[in-house]
Amino acid sequence: MPLTDAKCRSAQSGGRLQKLSDGGGLQLWVQPKGGNLWRFAYRFGGKQKLLAFGVYPTVSLARARQLREDARRLLADGHDPATEKKRQAEALANAPTFRAIAEEYVAKLRREGRSAATITKIDWLLTFANAAFGDEPIRQIAAPSILKVLQSLEARERYESARRLRSTLGSVFRYAIATARAEADPTYALRGALTQVKATPRAAITDPEKFGALLRAVDSFDGQPGTRIALRLLALLFPRPGELRLAQWTEFDLERAVWAIPASRMKMRRAHRVPLPRQAMALLTVLRTIAPGELLFPSVRSPSRPISDGTLNAALRRLGYANDEVTGHGFRATASSLLNESGRWHPDAIERQLAHIEGNAVRAAYARGEHWDERTKMMQWWADHLDQLRTSSKQPNENNGITQSNFELRAA
Repeated sequence: MPLTDAKCRSAQSGGRLQKLSDGGGLQLWVQPKGGNLWRFAYRFGGKQKLLAFGVYPTVSLARARQLREDARRLLADGHDPATEKKRQAEALANAPTFRAIAEEYVAKLRREGRSAATITKIDWLLTFANAAFGDEPIRQIAAPSILKVLQSLEARERYESARRLRSTLGSVFRYAIATARAEADPTYALRGALTQVKATPRAAITDPEKFGALLRAVDSFDGQPGTRIALRLLALLFPRPGELRLAQWTEFDLERAVWAIPASRMKMRRAHRVPLPRQAMALLTVLRTIAPGELLFPSVRSPSRPISDGTLNAALRRLGYANDEVTGHGFRATASSLLNESGRWHPDAIERQLAHIEGNAVRAAYARGEHWDERTKMMQWWADHLDQLRTSSKQPNENNGITQSNFELRAA
């Protein structure tokens, strides 16, 4: 008579081994000293053999029956289930793990010249995955296991990190597919499974009069002199904050007034040149006496390390500006808005100075010029315009001949 869950649960160990049969070779062995073991009895090659299926109730009756049917199919095809189980165990032991493939993928990114900041971010994201299934064979990782990790991040309201981790995991799985060590990308099935958070633009001041007040506040900053200069350069040159804080003196040609940022530190992995107006040159001359080492903005703790990500934003908070008013990255939005609203400069020159890449592939093919001459004039005009805003945002602008009220009308 076939076994039932109730009979399996009530099986009591006695003074000798009991073998309870479910039929078809499946047996539950009730051990004299406790413990119920699943065994599958069969004949192969004229010999009586046994195959272990695990311990009850860890392996349920239903699961044991499934394993029995799998073994009987192998027998029907002329294969020994024990030999096949051993082969699968060896293959599993030698199978590449997710952690190993992920390490290979990160090493590939390093060879391709990805920035240290990008690599650090990816390594950090992968720690969540490695903690959950890093040592599992990559072929065996399924969408539910990945979703559990992503949802653990969402439970901490780290929605953007969850989204980026899903993207990073997808890249690792696609790398495994390309190198013939996986057949599918389970993250594909998770599209739409994560919380969609509406992106909020970085806080920025785009009103000329208010921006002039911010410039005056920066001038009065009483913290580290290097931090004050960094804020002023953000306003003058509007690079991404990471491009500025990691800047090295070897990137600056002060004779030609050019800052050449290498591709390895640019978001779009394309080298970028910045014309330096007179005001920026003056600041760099002062900064050279403060920071004579390799970095323009070394940390106060170590001259070999740059200031941290939060230093510039912390300085803005110290000046009384909240997170939703202005950020270090917001200086780029300010420059983009006011330069476009001035009507003096070609939009492509502004976009090139912002180091943006044309999204339209056809148009990009015809917009390869750097607009260098126009950008050089534009950057000097911008620096002079900031001086005007700093001095008095309501006085006529000597460089363009319009009043502040006219500027605001054109901005509207």
